[in-house]
Amino acid sequence: MNYEVLYTFIVATAALAIVPGPDNIYVLSQSITNGKKFGLATVAGLMSGCLVHTTLLAFGASAIIKQSEHIYFAIKLFGVAYLLYLAYQVFISDASLSFSSGIAKKSLGRLFWQGFVMNVLNPKVTIFFLAFFPGFLFSNELNTVFQFYVLGALFILVSTIVFSLIAILSGSISGYITTNSNSGIYLKWFQIIVFVGISVYLLVSAK
Repeated sequence: MNYEVLYTFIVATAALAIVPGPDNIYVLSQSITNGKKFGLATVAGLMSGCLVHTTLLAFGASAIIKQSEHIYFAIKLFGVAYLLYLAYQVFISDASLSFSSGIAKKSLGRLFWQGFVMNVLNPKVTIFFLAFFPGFLFSNELNTVFQFYVLGALFILVSTIVFSLIAILSGSISGYITTNSNSGIYLKWFQIIVFVGISVYLLVSAK
């Protein structure tokens, strides 16, 4: 078992959870509008949805990878290409960040369910998991399905911690972003560096 790969995966996951995206911006908006516990309910829903994507990946990608080392390599190249595409999309996007203050208040259960559905029905999450996870398989002996579930569990754990901190510190985060005019630019380039950095890692570690 290659623990170095797992440590790298944890760091990469933490970086991805920090960079501004639809999910953590949604958590931040709900926390600002409804309160921290409502933001945490949204986090719980989003992370529960990740279990569905992990299962689809574990059984779908594992079956494909077992067929050929060439297919495995092709999937990793797809991951590199997709992450570079995401970096390019961020590069050409507007650096400004905004939070809607007109979000209607909802119950904890409603926010959990909405976060779950929002995650499960988002095909971009499935594509991202397929691009990201295969490059971090950490053992030649362990079952591939088991490895994907380990990666999924680590992804959910790390993302839950980061997203929960975003919900708890929502007031301070939103205050900093709104008062610092350069924050959007900094966060934009942080996203680009993270996506490019992970793609380079996947390329260098490709078998």
